[in-house]
Amino acid sequence: MDGTEQASQPADNSATPNGAAPRPPRREGIGLMGRLRAYFLAGVLVTAPIAVTIYIGWWFLSFIDGNIRPLIPSAYNPENYLPFSIPGIGVVTLIVALTLIGAFAAGYVGRLVVRMGEGAVERMPVVRSVYGAVKQIVETVVAKKSNAFREVVLVEYPRLGVWSLGFITGAAHPEVQKVSAEAMVHVFIPCAPPTAGYLLMVPRREVTVLDMTVEDGLKMVMSGGIVSPPERKPREVASPRTEERLRA
Repeated sequence: MDGTEQASQPADNSATPNGAAPRPPRREGIGLMGRLRAYFLAGVLVTAPIAVTIYIGWWFLSFIDGNIRPLIPSAYNPENYLPFSIPGIGVVTLIVALTLIGAFAAGYVGRLVVRMGEGAVERMPVVRSVYGAVKQIVETVVAKKSNAFREVVLVEYPRLGVWSLGFITGAAHPEVQKVSAEAMVHVFIPCAPPTAGYLLMVPRREVTVLDMTVEDGLKMVMSGGIVSPPERKPREVASPRTEERLRA
């Protein structure tokens, strides 16, 4: 190789004296602003869930206290004898009052009073509809412990190929069942966030039951899909109608 060719070749800057191996490039550490940003995000991740939980709990206590505390007689209000306010006194009063009302309604005199009150409500045109609907919902969900909101399902809604997350609320009404020979169910599809929703009446075979708890389903709806439950083995891969289309 002559001198011209040697001059045309770029010099190897990575070589070190005495033929030693080249050193790897130095990696610069995270700067001060990068570390402060990482610490700030870590602080947000730690404190945000706690702060939101405390805020919601404090709002609930303040709401109950603000509505129940004025109803407590002054002679029985412990805040009148103390130099400070007691948070949660309204919640405690409400729990005690509901317990006493339940104990009274369980007796003979209580049942008689409740029966007389319901008879008076039945004579009011508008009030009886509201009272009857609320009573039926409370008895169905709380007292009888029905299967409402016990299963998280997927339904192809609003069109085929688009799936919506819903909750089975019960079997279809007999009048609704007349439109189809197949067993039908009521499926409630909440909005995100769940301030309202849609009630669908669909055949049971077109509903895909998910291996997901109701709590995980509500978290998924409330977060708009940001919070996803941990992966589990699904009980059903697809609905029968989807399997028929795949086979076709």
